[in-house]
This record gives sequence, structure tokens and C-alpha cells, in this order.
Amino acid sequence: MIEGILLEGLIYGIMALGVFMSFRILDFPDLTAEGAFPFGASVGGALIAGGTPAPLALLAAFGAGALAGCATSAIHHGLRVPALLAGIVTITGLYSIDLRVLGGRANLPLIAKNPVMRSAESWLGSSFNTSWASFLAFALITFVILVVLDLFFHSEVGVALGALGNNEASVVSAGVNPVRLRTFGIALGNGLAGLSGALAASYQGFADVNFGQGVIAAGLASVMLGELLIRSNRIGVLLFRVILGSLLFRAIMYAGRSWGYLAGITPNDLKLMTAVLVVVALALTRWKDRLATMGPRRGKAAP
Repeated sequence: MIEGILLEGLIYGIMALGVFMSFRILDFPDLTAEGAFPFGASVGGALIAGGTPAPLALLAAFGAGALAGCATSAIHHGLRVPALLAGIVTITGLYSIDLRVLGGRANLPLIAKNPVMRSAESWLGSSFNTSWASFLAFALITFVILVVLDLFFHSEVGVALGALGNNEASVVSAGVNPVRLRTFGIALGNGLAGLSGALAASYQGFADVNFGQGVIAAGLASVMLGELLIRSNRIGVLLFRVILGSLLFRAIMYAGRSWGYLAGITPNDLKLMTAVLVVVALALTRWKDRLATMGPRRGKAAP
């Protein structure tokens, strides 16, 4: 039970990292992850079912998500379409593409051929508990992603990407093309969503075109819950707290599914719970920020 919550938190935490990059680092309200997630699941699932080695299938899922991000960026920058609408257009088109990738089916089972989970369950030996072995395997994957992202954001391109969201004029004055840089950031964030989708398909045992429903709300809830847990300006900590927020979000949702009946909550109310979590987390974050700014003022006013 606990290992399942942790495993889901890690898998969807990778998607939340992509949402964090779009909404927090780039300050770009991008909804594409809702389409990139099932697109990555469809591409990764179809390749895995076809016998493609798991690493290549996961890399292709990342590339599929990145292509979805590039499509949104092209619509936004090329046609001057608002970011939210550009993402919706991409999501709409990807649904039909997902059906084609899955051979005209809305669902592709991976029970018979699932090398990702088979490797995750057996990499520590047959005597080790398979559930905890899977959790440790995905924890290792998440750790590698966090390290790579941390190193990237300390590079010249990563620093410029962070500056783009805060002050685009400073990036332009440095001679960097903001459109190309933003496109790269959008592609990277949605690539993570596509990778997360492929890992989720392996974990669930099937790829489905409806995988993306609600992932943006879940990603935002994870980001905001992480902000409530830890305050920091260091990029490594900011990335890590997104994963912590995802773990907490999955734990809350599990509690709602398991014990929500005590409060009259049914499985039909889980989407409402997600929306409420986003609103509550946002309100608490604003409240904490207000307290943080009021603290120094009170200190100055004291005799």
C-alpha cells in the first residue's frame, strides 16, 4: 500500500516537474502536458508492445512529449495564439494521433509484455520484495532526472531559461533569442510529461488515450503542496520539493479513496478533491507569502 503511493508519487512527480518548468520557471501557462502525458504513454506503450527495448521506448516517449511542446510553441509564437488556447489546440489534435499510434484502439494492454516493470521488480534479485524493488528503481530514475535538471539549470542555457521567466528583456539584451529559448523550455517540460506517461502506462499495465485527464490539476497541486512544505530559492531544492508535493498529493488522494466514505466522499468526488486541493494550496501559499513579508515590517516597526 505505502510503496504503491510512493511509486505513483514518483511517476507523476516527473510530470509535475514539467508543469513546474512551464508555470513557475517560464511563467508560461501551458496546458500541453494534458496531451503530452497520454501521447508519451501511447508512443512508449506501442513501442514496448512491439518489442522495442525499454530504454529506447522511454526515450521515444520523451521525444513525443517534446514534439507536443514544440507544436504548442509554434502555434503560440507563429500564429500569435494565446498560450492557453495553443495548448488546448495541441491537446485536441493529439487525441486523434494517440488513437492512430495505438492502432485505432483507445486502450493497449501491456500485461503480456512489460519490460519496464519486469526489470524494476527484479533488479535487486528474486528474493527482494517486488513492490519495494519497483519503488527503489523508480526512485533511482527520479533521482537521476533531478540531478540532470539541477546540472542543466546551473549551465549557461539553464540560467538564461530561468531569467526568461523573470525578465525577458534581460535575455534579449544578452543577445539570446527568447522564442527559441522558450520553445526549448516548453519542449523540455512536456518531454518530462511524455516520459512520465510512458512510465505510468508501464506501471498501470496499459496505455490509454484518456490518461491525460486531470494531470495538469494534479501537477499544479503537487507544485503548490511542495511550496507549502519547503521555502527556498535554490533550484535543486525547488525541483526536489515538487517530488515531495507529488508524494503528498498522492497520499491525500489515497486517503480520500480509502477513508473518504467517512465524510461522504465517493470515487466520483476525486476530481473535485483535486480542484479543492489546488485552491487550498494556492490560498495557503499566498497566506504564507503575506506573513513572510509582514514579518520584516513588524521587526522594523518594533522599538
